[in-house]
Amino acid sequence: MPVLIRRESPDDILAVTAVTALAFAQPETRVPVEVTLLDQLRTCDAWLPELSLVAIGERDEVVGHVVCTRGHVGAVRVLGLGPLSVHPDHQRHGVGRALVHAVLGAADALGEPLVALLGSPGYYGRFGFRTSTDHGITAPDRSWGEYFQVRTLTAHTPALRGVFTYAEPFERV
Repeated sequence: MPVLIRRESPDDILAVTAVTALAFAQPETRVPVEVTLLDQLRTCDAWLPELSLVAIGERDEVVGHVVCTRGHVGAVRVLGLGPLSVHPDHQRHGVGRALVHAVLGAADALGEPLVALLGSPGYYGRFGFRTSTDHGITAPDRSWGEYFQVRTLTAHTPALRGVFTYAEPFERV
């Protein structure tokens, strides 16, 4: 499915919220935690508008969204990826792949050293993510194990090691 990846605009926020709610819908919850997280991230200092990207489908509608926000390894500024949302009708058609490639390219162009995330090694491994400990990065919660992953970028140096910290809203959800 061909999509256009572009920076999120203020006019996209409602559509992004709807796509995120649909992508993470669970029968037992009214509002998925990812929707609440996204709302809180938008209002914190860690929000990076240039790394909030939408996928626009053939009918000029938002079909996916990805965001990276400011995180840290020790005192060094790095990025945390997520949430990544794709409308259920467009999942398994390359939209998520296009969003991840675009946000990694944008992060690299901005001179960021690495992107960290909590997610499936099977899915994110195809983008070069590896278990964080392979790079000397410790997850905020050690029980996350192989699911906490890091993708190094051009500006990365092997001396960058330590505990990763997400933006503050991640601690509340």
